[in-house]
This record gives sequence, structure tokens and C-alpha cells, in this order.
Amino acid sequence: MADEAKWYVAHTYSGYENKVKANIEKSVENRGMGDYIQAVEVPMEDVIEEKNGEEKVVKRKIFPGYVVIKMIMNDESWYVVRNTRGVTGFVGPGSKPVPLSDEEVEKMGVEQVRMADLDYEIGDSVNVKSGPLEGFSGKIEKIDKENRKITVKVSMFGRETPIEVEPGQLEKLSV
Repeated sequence: MADEAKWYVAHTYSGYENKVKANIEKSVENRGMGDYIQAVEVPMEDVIEEKNGEEKVVKRKIFPGYVVIKMIMNDESWYVVRNTRGVTGFVGPGSKPVPLSDEEVEKMGVEQVRMADLDYEIGDSVNVKSGPLEGFSGKIEKIDKENRKITVKVSMFGRETPIEVEPGQLEKLSV
């Protein structure tokens, strides 16, 4: 179906990702193009940084210099994105944007899995399969459906520590 929105990647000046996102959203609103350009995302990940001996979780851009856009590609939607200040072009050969595959979209984490679709319960043994805590295993302690976060208790530095992860970062361990 040609009218189905797909995710595309636009290249931006580094550091301008959030500005580009805001500018595209404003253009979409001003031109009434919400049906064609449906979402603009700057993929982020939680990273644990240590500062002055204290660990804290900060958000970091997964792909600096890029924004991902869910849109129905046509001349007008292409024009709006391509001519947004800070956008240097679409990712794809020549000037032809190539949509991301479903697998790429899932790996980027831009389209969230609905919690209702998940097969996790409190007490399940899970393995963290991506992110800064990849390789840790533990038990699910809490499921926050509203914010799509799962708290898992893992053994870290010799003691039980609760960590918060997204559902896509986990895999169930078979018992």
C-alpha cells in the first residue's frame, strides 16, 4: 500500500536534532500535514554516567546528527522535511530516501511496543539483551505500564540492585 507511513532517516547538523524535530513539527502544524508526516523522533538511550563518585542516568542521542521521521513519502512531505533548516538530506542513494525496515525501527526503539502485548510478569527471570546493562540477569520486580518501564533486580557488585529497563531490552529466560 503506497499510502502507508514508513520511517525515514534525515541527516541534520550535529547538535541540531531537537531543533530540527521542533521545526518539522511546526511546519507540519502550519501546513496541516499531520496525515503525511506523523511523527518525528530523536532516538535516545539511558546511559549511566559517573560524576564525582555518583552514578546517574542521563539521556544520550543514539544517532547524533540524525532524526527519524514517520511519514508518507510524497513530493510535498519530502519538500517540507528537506527544506527544514538544519536538515542536510535524507539517508538513501542520491536524493531517493529509503525507508527503514521494521527490524531497524524496532532496534532504534522509536516505535514502542505496547505493554499489553508483552509476555512479562512480576517474578519472571529475564536477561538484559541491550543497553548499558547488557548481560545482566535478574527477576522482574515491577512493571510500569504507563511509562513502559520494567524494574528488574540484578546482582551488581555483590548486592541486589533494582534497574529500570524498557521491554525491548529484555528477553525471558526459560526455566
